[in-house]
Amino acid sequence: MAAVVNAEVPAAPVEGADAGQEWPRESAGWFALFVIVLTMFLTFFDQTVFAMLAEKMRMSFGLSDSALGFLLGPASVIAFVFVGIPLSRLVDIYPRKFVLAAGIAVMGTITALGGIAQSFAQLVGTRLFVGAGGSAHGPGSYSLLADAFRPVRVPLAFALVQVGFVLGQSGGTWGGGQLIAWTDTMPETLSFLGLTIYSWQLVLIVIGLPGLLAGILFLMVREPPRRSPPESAKLVPSDAPLGRKIMAFTGFDAVRAINMRGATYWPLFAALALSAIESQGLPAWRVPFISRTYGWTEAEIGNLLGPLIFVASMIGIVVGGIFVSWMNRKWKDGNIRACAIIFTCTTTFAILTPLMPYAELALGCMAMTAMFGLAGAPAQNAAIQRIAPNEMRGQVTALYLFMFTFFGAMGSFVIGTVSDLVIGDPQKLWQALLLVAGVFMPTATFFMWRAIRPYGQEVERLEALGR
Repeated sequence: MAAVVNAEVPAAPVEGADAGQEWPRESAGWFALFVIVLTMFLTFFDQTVFAMLAEKMRMSFGLSDSALGFLLGPASVIAFVFVGIPLSRLVDIYPRKFVLAAGIAVMGTITALGGIAQSFAQLVGTRLFVGAGGSAHGPGSYSLLADAFRPVRVPLAFALVQVGFVLGQSGGTWGGGQLIAWTDTMPETLSFLGLTIYSWQLVLIVIGLPGLLAGILFLMVREPPRRSPPESAKLVPSDAPLGRKIMAFTGFDAVRAINMRGATYWPLFAALALSAIESQGLPAWRVPFISRTYGWTEAEIGNLLGPLIFVASMIGIVVGGIFVSWMNRKWKDGNIRACAIIFTCTTTFAILTPLMPYAELALGCMAMTAMFGLAGAPAQNAAIQRIAPNEMRGQVTALYLFMFTFFGAMGSFVIGTVSDLVIGDPQKLWQALLLVAGVFMPTATFFMWRAIRPYGQEVERLEALGR
């Protein structure tokens, strides 16, 4: 696993930029990485298990596919739209461990509160706050790790973060199936804290509370000093007018910096956004698709898909890392060139998934899309860290991850809406999945190929400046 992602990405400035600043102890960095991986695991475990409850929620609250798609996706990012970028600004000006501790603690608490929601509207409300609580996790984690490790270690650290994602998705798929099967042995409704809840809501209580533990562990992380070149100016001078400070806080400066290099950034943003609609929309509909098309239960799906996702994702991290490292030895644009090839493979299996005649083959195709998705993820993250200005890295990363989070969440709603308004038959959900994959993934792949040349030119420009 030592060469898991591009070994060329100096997410912190390299020789000469901060030569007088000592690097923190590596043991402190590994502990921070452990807590970040744990938090990533809990985040995606929650998301995966929540998606596995889709059919339970649909039947309990009498939802259409469009309403279910809204609950599974957009409900978790509406708050992100309003608070995600400002919260990511906190990452750039306050100790990151405090921001991360508060985020995971809030997210876990609100998830557990979903277990006592008395209506569809209340359940939607909990997902709003879950999205807000997790909005600073990505920017804060990557920013902290970029300062906690020497540049040669950063690609490995970024790749290991993906282990939390892998374990969260695969563990959530299997564990969610087992938890749902456990609640299926209970009466349909239960009395809890004086309230009447559906038995499946106990699952939300169980998966939410560990977030408080992760918040406590973050408080034990040693905050690394920020590493910036001596010539780096403060993002906003201390004597700047209040209006100017507010504009910086809301991400204006980051957007302006991105737009100045639009030919480099915007194709990457477009590729990520369009691919996220399908890649994040499909997992939300895995259980409804397999259940309606092939008649499998949540436990049956989890027992097979969980191990498949785990094995495929780990292969994706290892083989993808080796492939990306090899590409970077041959080309300066190796990160993005590798992503373009990987996107092409992902597109193929995303389109094949709903066409499979048997559930086992459909689940196998889902595992392949997960494998290729993980193979390219570290390279995409490292590519942005490579070209983002250090003094606003948190917000640039937040904007990039926002494209993934927002459009990924919209994916479940898009699929549900296509199912209701275009296909018109809930039992033919596979047709909605096919239509969405056939439109969005090829377009995303085109933009990733389009990004290769400008990204390589930007890397050359930065190298000429000593970055």
